[in-house]
Amino acid sequence: MNNNSQTRAIESGQSHPLSQSIRLLRQAFTLVELLVVIAIIGILVGLLLPAVQAAREAARRGQCLNNISQLILAVHNHEFSYERLPSGVIDSTGPIRNEAIGQHVSWLVQLLPYMEQNQTFKGFNQTLGTYADENKRARSQRILFLLCPSSPAPPVANVGLTHYVGCHHDSESPIAADNNGVFFLNSRLRLAEVEDGTSSTIFLGEVLHPDALGWASGTRASLRNTGSFDGMTAPIVNPLATPANSILYVGGFGSWHAGGANFAFGDGSVRFMSCNTDPIVYTKLGSRADGQMLDLDEKNSPW
Repeated sequence: MNNNSQTRAIESGQSHPLSQSIRLLRQAFTLVELLVVIAIIGILVGLLLPAVQAAREAARRGQCLNNISQLILAVHNHEFSYERLPSGVIDSTGPIRNEAIGQHVSWLVQLLPYMEQNQTFKGFNQTLGTYADENKRARSQRILFLLCPSSPAPPVANVGLTHYVGCHHDSESPIAADNNGVFFLNSRLRLAEVEDGTSSTIFLGEVLHPDALGWASGTRASLRNTGSFDGMTAPIVNPLATPANSILYVGGFGSWHAGGANFAFGDGSVRFMSCNTDPIVYTKLGSRADGQMLDLDEKNSPW
């Protein structure tokens, strides 16, 4: 095609083969441009992932808050029906040893009818004791709202665990009939007997690592104290505290949530307590009748 024919072709609107090739080349990405786009996408994903994880954890913490809210509501329904709170643990002798020997009926077993677990309650013979073979099926039930959704631990076969436990004492001490918490050995307290005020007394809280004896066992598996804050804050030094390797050791609260744990108070309120809580304030909240006022300000407020 001569110059005249090229000119006529252009004037007539026909595309020249060379111009088509140039146009196709201009529409493609160069290697450098592709690498820049990939780098930008990687940066955006890196910025987005922490926000997504934080949103998921906020949702899990909200679900955990709802779980413990349902439990404190069940506690109040029990008190309304029986005019007393459930016993922390039912057993003929004490102090309670952390082993599968004894009656050890936990406060959670007594709450089953108020947790929409009527069939499990009917299948549990409290007289025989928690570890009786007849109660094996009932105590192995996996009750979902007793489990914190933030926990990465897989389910344990043949035992139902709980991340939510009652408060038996304000310091590290064996579970016994003389504890000053709300749930202890053969306790039968009424709300009116919580002398420090229900809004200033911890009833329930979370644990970091559930005990293998399960929710039906009235041992450290379902009871803890405010003598320590597992993995979050140092306990108050108590030379009379039970050693951690003792069969009578109970331990404190804790959680998988960053910065603190969820607690339920006697007035029915549920609050996220900071890990920066003053240990003295934290200890006082575990006693139902220490006779001391809580002087809370911005520095030592637990929430």
